[in-house]
Order: sequence, then C-alpha cells, then structure tokens
Amino acid sequence: MSEGYLTTHVLDTARGCPAEGVRISLYRIESDVRHKICDLTTNADGRTDRPILGQADFAKGCYELVFEAGDYLRATGTAGPEPLFLDVVPIRFGMSEDDHYHVPLLISPYGMSTYRGS
Repeated sequence: MSEGYLTTHVLDTARGCPAEGVRISLYRIESDVRHKICDLTTNADGRTDRPILGQADFAKGCYELVFEAGDYLRATGTAGPEPLFLDVVPIRFGMSEDDHYHVPLLISPYGMSTYRGS
C-alpha cells in the first residue's frame, strides 16, 4: 500500500473561520483529459471527513481540485454582485512523491491563495 494521500482545508479569510459546506471535486489529469475521482464537502472545521485521496487509491500524477467557492460565498451572504469575481476555483497540481499532500484553499470574495501545506 502507498504511503501517499491527499487532504485539504478551506478557510474563509474574510470572515476569519473555516469554510463549512464547500463542495470539492477531485480529478486526475491524463493527457489533458480530466477523470473525476470523487466529490466531497467540507465539514464545520473546513476539512473533509476523510482524505480526498486515501493511501489505497494514491497514485503519483497530475490532479485538479475544483472548489465550488461561489456557492459557499452566496450561502454566507458575502459573495458580492453577480457575476462573482471568484466562483468555481480550480487548482491543478502535481504529486511526484509517495507522501502526504495537503492543498488548502484560503478564500474571500475577491481573493484566494493556496500552497502545499503539511
């Protein structure tokens, strides 16, 4: 079994709290084709209840996390006028090591940031 796995954490930087209820889709990218792996939703801590990609399913390669940030911002009343500045937020990244990858999203109505966390 692999030792690698993938997790995320979504934080609402405008409100200073975890972003609960954000729908997240994970895709594996092969030859520029997206293959959907799963859909999850963040809990009260802004995390998913299980790893997005567990050790049994982990494989090195190119992936994309797609965060439905606009739906979250609308639900919290902080979205701003339509069309939203940030709505669907894709993050494409590579996993080249058999390791834990943590890809958080920090979101506000007019800005976002990500990094490889721990």
